[in-house]
Amino acid sequence: MTICVYCSANNNIADKYKDMAADLGRWIAQNGHALVYGGATGGLMSAVSNAAAEAHGEIIGVVPQRIINAGREALHCTEQHIVRNMNERKERMKQLSDLFVCLPGSYGTLDEMFDVIASGTVGEHQKPLYILNYEGFYDHLLNELQLMKANAFIPQQESYSPHIVSTLEELKKELSAKQD
Repeated sequence: MTICVYCSANNNIADKYKDMAADLGRWIAQNGHALVYGGATGGLMSAVSNAAAEAHGEIIGVVPQRIINAGREALHCTEQHIVRNMNERKERMKQLSDLFVCLPGSYGTLDEMFDVIASGTVGEHQKPLYILNYEGFYDHLLNELQLMKANAFIPQQESYSPHIVSTLEELKKELSAKQD
């Protein structure tokens, strides 16, 4: 299974997030899955990909030329796709992946998350998205989504919706069930 992981590239975040991302990267590789990610260095992106590399996993990086030019290209990818821009990166990552995992992140992570949800809503794909609400990181966002649903901006019966999990162990259990 190819598992796309969206996450932060910021180095200035707490180690607990990096440790959690590394644990996921290791698990992906040790269970014979391929990691698809943004192909850059920094933060959770480095943590998840470095751990997958240390476990001798397949790592597919999708990196925009601008990130390469900035010297932030990860060098341990077993397969690399160089793209022109962030929109092309999102599209390529969706094509290459069987499912998506969203870890804590910032604007780019939210952009990728909502792109998967919006494209799934209009029927462009049926690939599942798992949002890891690690230690309540996405609580406020999830409350906003409930408000949007309560006010009928999001239908009560969504055609596509993400799976919300609270712990890494719960995520691993859900992903293990997908491969059975």
